[in-house]
Amino acid sequence: MFWEKLLFDRKDYELLDLIKQIETARSGSDARRGILDPALHPHGIKGLLYTSEFRIAYAVINLLSSLSAGQAADRLAALRTLYDETLSSAHSTLRLNTARALVQIMKDLAARDDPEERIWFAHDFRRTATGAPRMVRRMLRRYHLLEMPEEWNQLVFDDHVHDVNTLGRKTPTRLVMDAWIKGIRSLGVIYCNHIARDAAEELITAAEIVGMKVRIGLDFSAAFRGRRVFFTWTPRGFADAGAFLDFLGRPPLSGLMRQGMEVTAWKRSRILHLLDQWNSGLRHSFAFAFAVRIPEVSREDLLRQVGAGQPSLMHLADCLHQSVAQALRPRAAALRAARTAEAARELRRIEAVTYDRVLRLLTTAEALLGDVGRPAPVLQGIAPSALVRRLAGLHPGYGITLRLAGLTQEDVLELLWDCRGRITHLELFNLHDWNAGKLAGLASISELRHALNSGDGPRLKRLAGLMADGMLRDAATAGRAPKFQHILRHLSVLWKRYARRPLKSRMGSGSASREPRGRMGLAFPASLPARARKSMRHRTVNTLSVPIWTELEERRSRFGAAAGKFAPLSVVRSWHARTDTARVSPSGNMVSLIGPAELPGLSGAGGNGFSGGGPSGRKKPPDIGYCNTALRNGVKVTAGFATASLTFLYTQQWWVLAWFGAWLWFAVTGVRNVMQMVLAGGGRTRGSLLRWHDHVDIGRICDSLLYTGISVLLLEAGIRVFLLEHLLGLGVREHPLLAFTVLNVVNGLYIAGHNVFRGFPRAASVGNLFRSVLAIPVSGFFNMTLVAALALAGVADPMQYVAACAAIVSKTASDVVAALIEGYADSRNNRRMRRWDYAGKLAQLRDCHARLELLLAEEKTELLVGRRGGLRGMGGRQGARIERTLIICALDLMYFWYYQPRAQEVFASLMRHMDQEKRMTTARLQLVLCRRLEIGGMLVDGGLVGRRFKAPLTFYLANSRGYLKEVFRLARAGRRGSPEEPGRDSGEMER
Repeated sequence: MFWEKLLFDRKDYELLDLIKQIETARSGSDARRGILDPALHPHGIKGLLYTSEFRIAYAVINLLSSLSAGQAADRLAALRTLYDETLSSAHSTLRLNTARALVQIMKDLAARDDPEERIWFAHDFRRTATGAPRMVRRMLRRYHLLEMPEEWNQLVFDDHVHDVNTLGRKTPTRLVMDAWIKGIRSLGVIYCNHIARDAAEELITAAEIVGMKVRIGLDFSAAFRGRRVFFTWTPRGFADAGAFLDFLGRPPLSGLMRQGMEVTAWKRSRILHLLDQWNSGLRHSFAFAFAVRIPEVSREDLLRQVGAGQPSLMHLADCLHQSVAQALRPRAAALRAARTAEAARELRRIEAVTYDRVLRLLTTAEALLGDVGRPAPVLQGIAPSALVRRLAGLHPGYGITLRLAGLTQEDVLELLWDCRGRITHLELFNLHDWNAGKLAGLASISELRHALNSGDGPRLKRLAGLMADGMLRDAATAGRAPKFQHILRHLSVLWKRYARRPLKSRMGSGSASREPRGRMGLAFPASLPARARKSMRHRTVNTLSVPIWTELEERRSRFGAAAGKFAPLSVVRSWHARTDTARVSPSGNMVSLIGPAELPGLSGAGGNGFSGGGPSGRKKPPDIGYCNTALRNGVKVTAGFATASLTFLYTQQWWVLAWFGAWLWFAVTGVRNVMQMVLAGGGRTRGSLLRWHDHVDIGRICDSLLYTGISVLLLEAGIRVFLLEHLLGLGVREHPLLAFTVLNVVNGLYIAGHNVFRGFPRAASVGNLFRSVLAIPVSGFFNMTLVAALALAGVADPMQYVAACAAIVSKTASDVVAALIEGYADSRNNRRMRRWDYAGKLAQLRDCHARLELLLAEEKTELLVGRRGGLRGMGGRQGARIERTLIICALDLMYFWYYQPRAQEVFASLMRHMDQEKRMTTARLQLVLCRRLEIGGMLVDGGLVGRRFKAPLTFYLANSRGYLKEVFRLARAGRRGSPEEPGRDSGEMER
């Protein structure tokens, strides 16, 4: 179609081509694997090879495709690269939210096969990468993601999720990535019966990368009154992650793990027996009911889908549902084509064959299975009291959580009594169990827990007495009554235990990444930004109210800056949930982040998509947002210029302004924007390889020209002519100061208004109000200067022309002030980004130095690294790895110096605030760049940045000597501009 030629950019198609290359390349022979090296900085030398968009795509695809257990290192490297790349790509105030949106878009793009759909996502990705607040928030709404505070202090958590090693679909790294996308800061991952050290290590490392608190729990079941009750044991109190991983291999726990593996093997045999029952009987009943042929599902197919996990009913239901859906799909297509009432009824019947229906069928079959094959392991028949006593003895610090699915108030009291107060938490809410209707007794259990925690002895006695009396009146439960009477007589034991250490709560989703109604994440709206709360009220982001109320505490801490004792204090807000106060309430203060009502690719209550009413990707009529950038910018400039030209033709009597007023107006705006951007980027800094046009953002200038064109209509026609002259009779000739004041105030309000419309932060809008105030005296000065200039030129009536130029004078004054204010703000943003860049890279450099010093205690390591041959094998493999990291650090620091705005200024400031020894050490460690033959060889061999070595090699060879001279010049300079301090190292660079 014709309109398709006007859509998208050349770079959108280039990004898709690069993604295709990633997907088709073999991981073992991929020449680009160097870009996943965590030592390479996002703003460093790899910027000479690939764009940020490509590197993010590469990391996402590697993370999603690395499913086997042996690729954990690749997944973690991809996650680290992805996290750093997305955070560094956003230069706006919504840095973290931009990063979340970018990862989600790239995930969606990678999951699509249709090229027509993929190009939409590629364009959205590139536009979101600019960090424009309106675009970022639009993407968050599309994916039903709540906007999170940039301070990252929100109370969003999930105490019960599963990964691929148990019941889930996602690897630990991907689970952490998806939790971070949803804004989760605290995650509880539950493993059934046992856990592998590799899985725990991957989970902990992934959580450390994104700054997430992770808690690992082990789920065990016990026999209780003819059914199973579940306990989650969470060991805690370890000094660090290494201590926890070492604990997993200790003898008491390893013995329990072996018994847990026996339970897993026993359950595996039962699942395989259920699969045999399906193939021999249940499959045929389905086939007969729907008049289709349903093929057998082999054990190999099921186990392949389970992968590293533990076979469960959910795995089997998922596998069988996929088989049934595949068999029903041709029949559903034929029914859709028939378009009759009978076909529609049959189509609805087929649509009802969901994952949930298959799971319910298998649950019923499993309950009737009885004992088949091998006998039940010892751990499977253990009593709750014995299980909890054993778990409590494994480690002095622990938490034991009782799941409440299917339990009553009486059951909970009996279990608390049997376990002698060793149960520390109740899982007060589980979204999976809530959707399944298994939490019917939640309100009464919450009442019992509140009585225990509050120390209300009379209330607790009344509740226990009512339970005992109720059992005596019911013949079915009369056998339990003596035990409850005994509990009632000795209730003080529980009362003392839980009055001293309250019974806390856990709350989670129970998500295994396959149930569409059981999405991951719970949140307290009070800890979220106002926009997020508004989106929940207006249902633009799907959430589910949770009937739990918990007391929240908002804490404010003040920290002094390190720049000096007179620096202002920064206030850090944090939130704390009092989980011991959680109780069931109709007006809860918590929501579940359930996401979209239907998600493509997930089966379940949402249906199978047979009726054709499900999500249909990104195909939709085109809008101006998907036009290619050149056309979109052209439309903006044309609209703004046409508005300004027509306004000047209508309002001006003087032919110069009538025909050239729009040109003057646009020239003022364009020149101001260019000068502002160039100065904010540091201009043409000495030695920098950036040119002045590298700092100029054409899209931002075009936006400015559009809105400035509209401002002509407002200020010139609306305010100066219509309001001031026609309605109020206040001409610029008679009342210049008042007229310029009104024009500047209205201009400031207009700028603040369109800043709010474009999604700029509130601080920018308020700043533009001050801009209008400051522009008033500047306008008066320009007005007097113009009058004087015309008088000196011999003009008889200067005010006649000055009055006509009032709007342009006001505009020029406003832009002069804007160039100072916004230019300073942009330069501060550039300096902030450079400080972030240098903080990470210099910390990495110091870490390498510390490890080398400890490895080679008798050597002056910062001098060794710069000599030819380097360490010459000293330190073995560890020394070689440290040398490689040092080379990467030095190359990245050199790239910062030459290619990043304000880098030289920030680095000089950092060096001035170091003492002499640290300055010289920082410089000497970068002498590794003197090893030109070795570094050149590493670049050519692909050992640093892959096979595309030409640009990095040329950059290194051409600039390394000049860079080192500048670094040593800064290192020898005294603190805060004191004279240079020559010493014994004065000839190091020359040597």
